[in-house]
Amino acid sequence: MQTKLILQLSLFGLVMAIGTVYVIPSAVEPFLWLPIFFVCAYVIARKCEGKYFLHGFLTSLVNCVWIVGVHVLLFDAYAARHEAEMAMMAQGPMATHPRLMMVLTGPLIGVVSGLVLGLFAFIAYKIVKKG
Repeated sequence: MQTKLILQLSLFGLVMAIGTVYVIPSAVEPFLWLPIFFVCAYVIARKCEGKYFLHGFLTSLVNCVWIVGVHVLLFDAYAARHEAEMAMMAQGPMATHPRLMMVLTGPLIGVVSGLVLGLFAFIAYKIVKKG
């Protein structure tokens, strides 16, 4: 397991977390994640000696920690720039606890994105097939 590589690749998550608080609108965010996933998958395929899916999955889980942490810590700035998300949370079961809602739903999103990145990493390995 290449823990250092996972942590290094997860810095994309830290950058995106800060970016989504201050600069990146929600409508643009998915279009930025796709190339990040491609880059991460390629790097995992090139640098790892096995467990490609697991490396991708764990990278997304660490991304999730960065993203949830930053969004919770910088909640007021995040909420000010994400009115649609705040309105959606206001309709949910934890309307009075949006930070808690982020903490609870963030890992679910991390798992789903981990499945995607893990699959991308496995496919990238099949395409790259190190020599």
